[in-house]
Amino acid sequence: MMPLQQALKKALERCELRALDLQFGRFLARQQGSETLQLAGVLVSEALSQGHSCLPLDSALAHYGTQLHGLYARLQQSALQSDGVLLGDGTVLAQSGAVTPLVLDNGALYLYRYWQYERQVAKALLGRTATRQLDAGWLRQALDRLFGAAADGTAEPDWQRVAAAVALSHPLAVISGGPGTGKTTTVVKMLALWLERALLDAGEQGKARAPVIRLAAPTGKAAARLAESIVGARDKLDIDESIRELIPDHASTLHRLLGSLPNTRRFRHHRDNPLHLDLLVVDEASMVDLPLMARLLDALPDGAQLLLIGDRDQLASVEAGGVLADIAGRGEPLYSPQQMQQLVQSCQLIQGCQLRQGEIAQPGAATPIADSLALLRKSYRFHADSGIGHLARAVNAGDNAQCLKVFKQQYDDIAVQTLNEASYPALIAQAVEGYRDYLQQAQQEQSAEAVLQAFGRCQLLCALREGRYGVEGLNEAIEKALQRAGLISLEGLWYSGRPVIITRNDPALGLYNGDIGIALPNADGQLRVWFEQREEPVLPSRLPSHQTVYAMTIHKSQGSEFDRVLMVLPEQDNPVLTRELVYTGITRAKVRCEIYGSWAIMSAAVARATRRSSGLAGLLWGESLSERYNPGTS
Repeated sequence: MMPLQQALKKALERCELRALDLQFGRFLARQQGSETLQLAGVLVSEALSQGHSCLPLDSALAHYGTQLHGLYARLQQSALQSDGVLLGDGTVLAQSGAVTPLVLDNGALYLYRYWQYERQVAKALLGRTATRQLDAGWLRQALDRLFGAAADGTAEPDWQRVAAAVALSHPLAVISGGPGTGKTTTVVKMLALWLERALLDAGEQGKARAPVIRLAAPTGKAAARLAESIVGARDKLDIDESIRELIPDHASTLHRLLGSLPNTRRFRHHRDNPLHLDLLVVDEASMVDLPLMARLLDALPDGAQLLLIGDRDQLASVEAGGVLADIAGRGEPLYSPQQMQQLVQSCQLIQGCQLRQGEIAQPGAATPIADSLALLRKSYRFHADSGIGHLARAVNAGDNAQCLKVFKQQYDDIAVQTLNEASYPALIAQAVEGYRDYLQQAQQEQSAEAVLQAFGRCQLLCALREGRYGVEGLNEAIEKALQRAGLISLEGLWYSGRPVIITRNDPALGLYNGDIGIALPNADGQLRVWFEQREEPVLPSRLPSHQTVYAMTIHKSQGSEFDRVLMVLPEQDNPVLTRELVYTGITRAKVRCEIYGSWAIMSAAVARATRRSSGLAGLLWGESLSERYNPGTS
């Protein structure tokens, strides 16, 4: 076996490890003089960089999608031989409960901070799962008013109605559904009924203050889209104007909501200075990482209601954790008999008819978190003849055979093109045509709002950042093609029409990672960068870290939707290519999705499911890490 220091050096040279990983391991070794602890520190740090909140010391190691199997196996062998080899004198690593840099808990190694985050999040969520007692007659009549009469027990249930019933009766509610399943419509109707009930209760208790609702999302783009959707749905509801006025028309990013403090990771709002609200709606919850969710829950007032909305099948957050997937579970919610009884009364569900028997837990078998979960199953955007809808479902199921069948059907809204030297120019030409409209509007000096809206109609998405088929290569190629077409003038770094995406938070400017802006001349002819979420433009020189965004990664596109999507897959397979990535890219398209890449690369991605190691699911659902990440499951 190669000496450890030599093996670590070679892993660094192959870019399998970061310098930071090695430095952290060396720090631990200096504290206790143990090569095993050094290796543990290196691999825990590396796992965190890959999105895992912990490092399991079991057979799940083989599914990390990494080339570090030899080093993992060495650590695993040491751990299996004796916990004492790892624990040492307890100054660097200890069992759960002790404050040490590393924590060993439930067969997994954690950085102490992330071990603490998981327990903080689990405690806060489980503390909000108690059922809120509502008058059954009121709930049934209220749902009838906004959702129509309940199904008669023979038709498919109205899953939006079921979701609203779950949300109205629990301080915590999680509504998960794919694109077009009506998440926003459901939420707006639920908010109207929640306000009605809250005002009734306030009147009975002699309270004069109107309840406060806040809307938030992880990125500026997602927040803007949430606010737009909420307002559109709110104004169509047949409700009292006093209720309509209390449904907010503005959404903020989570960082703005919490009050991010410049040059720190701290927030203005926390346990000792909680948010001023009674109900918080968080959209695109799949993008919320573990540390941010912990801080959000810490700042939530004790009596407030939390409503998380998202798609559990989308990509997990860029940072560590897969919080929404951990909360929402892998299958159908096993509702308790008490929850089912309430749904029978309010939504006229018949046990064993519309809901499969597996969705109804036996007495004592349900977990509290399950009763706070609602899944929207029916897509209203992708109809029976929608290739996007059929393809998204096939990808989500990991069914490559079905994906091929969808491609062969030649639907109008999807297209597949092999990407090579011959077809590359055609891809660039398609991108030029997709961006032509917004650039012409910029040349015609249309308003910044109109130009930003036009830019959002088409977007080229990539799996990778680097390479000819990555963000960097495609941005350069598209810029040159746009200049040849006379749509932009590349006289310098900045030019009218240049689109940029923020890559680092700047609370002082109110700009956050993922915000998109476009450079346009102001009334004096000076270039400024305009953003949807800011009333005033920003000097280009004042922008935080940013990059051109004719092409963006699929990760960055979460929370956004475009009429047309051009999705580019790389030439070679890569561990980052997963079914969640492909699913997310496809479902960003509302009207048409064009995929550029080889079938071999796409099929490999569809067959590869994302696995993020986390103990949060176990704390919420009672699963062990080995059960959740069994190598035999997909």
